[in-house]
Amino acid sequence: MSHHLVRTLRPARVGRPARRLLRSTTSRQPWLSSPLPLSVSLAARAHNFSTTPQNSQSTPSPPLADVKQTTSAADAAAQLLAELGGKTITRKQYLDGNQVQRLSLTLGRRTLWPEHHDENPYPDDMTDLDATPGPGIAIPQGYHLAYFTPDGLEDELGPDGTDRTFNAPAPFTRRMWAGGKMTWHDENGIVSYPGPMMLRVGEVAEERTRLVDAVAKKSRDGSEMVLVDVEKEFWGKKGLVLVDRRSWIFRPELEAASSTQETVTETHVVRGPSTTRDVDVDGEDLPRRYHRWSPTALFRFSALTFNGHKIHYDQSWSKAIENHAPGVVVHGPLNLICMLNYFQDIIASHSKGVQDFSPSTFSGSRYGYERATRVREIEYRALSPLYAGQEYSIRAAKREVKEEEEEAKEECDPDDEDFGPGQVWDVFIEREGTLCMRGTITTAGP
Repeated sequence: MSHHLVRTLRPARVGRPARRLLRSTTSRQPWLSSPLPLSVSLAARAHNFSTTPQNSQSTPSPPLADVKQTTSAADAAAQLLAELGGKTITRKQYLDGNQVQRLSLTLGRRTLWPEHHDENPYPDDMTDLDATPGPGIAIPQGYHLAYFTPDGLEDELGPDGTDRTFNAPAPFTRRMWAGGKMTWHDENGIVSYPGPMMLRVGEVAEERTRLVDAVAKKSRDGSEMVLVDVEKEFWGKKGLVLVDRRSWIFRPELEAASSTQETVTETHVVRGPSTTRDVDVDGEDLPRRYHRWSPTALFRFSALTFNGHKIHYDQSWSKAIENHAPGVVVHGPLNLICMLNYFQDIIASHSKGVQDFSPSTFSGSRYGYERATRVREIEYRALSPLYAGQEYSIRAAKREVKEEEEEAKEECDPDDEDFGPGQVWDVFIEREGTLCMRGTITTAGP
């Protein structure tokens, strides 16, 4: 795998969790030292930071014991804002085909895109390691999570193995992915065929990350926690491609998490490989998709995304330290990708009768089909954890068009019916009657 990163942090005076991100690999990879040609600078976007990569000497991170302890969620949020508020972390990476191929294999998918999709000029079997996606191949929506992965030495991670760059300070160190929103953009902001841009294999992309907010919250049982919102922009050679906003919840560290004594737990072995199956359900227009992830698949996803969070692969930690009795936890980002794959595989293929279209047909209705089957935005929220070995389902329902949306469509150019407000789909991840995650997908066209 080739992962070439150049990172800069502006302004130069930063707090401990971000200091290590000042290290630059430019000296080792001079071919990445020049900035990307970006049509919109950070200054133009009112961030008021330099976009010039900087080289600076790194300062050793203090040991965990030296990190200032806080006693309230409000103090923790204020400290994080004081340390990282108003700063932007910038990294560049070459988007290699090997990474997206490995993600496809981890997900149990033989092709990057469904056969019907316009971005499927590359039907090769992903299990053929000689068929690594080459330059120009579109990276499926959501698969960018396999790039710009966390970095740093092990002793810079939190006790639970998480990257601490945007973690709340102690004692609020127990992290869970809460939700977020991804929005794909059109080239230069112009709505056109076939829809929002994609990151592509072979590009040198740029990621810009900033802390949006950190606020104190109360959980249902009255205990304190910190909600942290982070926004990532992903830029390609034609401009801004994707804005990815993520929310994490940080709860107080459990006493056992910092203990050096070993804990013995009862072990339940989850056997068998991961499974994915689509099932037709009476009374529902679309099939439901059932997933069951094995510990092996979760470990591979953790490794691929360089995610050291122990709840996803260390059963003893997950059960004894973080009170996840069933075992290792299915990643929130993994379920998010599953939602997007379900849309492309199931919803897109049923929404406008893809079988009626030929890839060589470029009629107005073809344009409309492509825009109606490309995701403009997904907003999602994690509600209840899922675990290795548990089977759960994904289903979707299309929202009824509201009166104001009908009026908006009527105001569109009648000769340009392919452009207008997108379809809205509610997507649900459920297990045994419990709603575990829900999302809302908006398409690029009607």
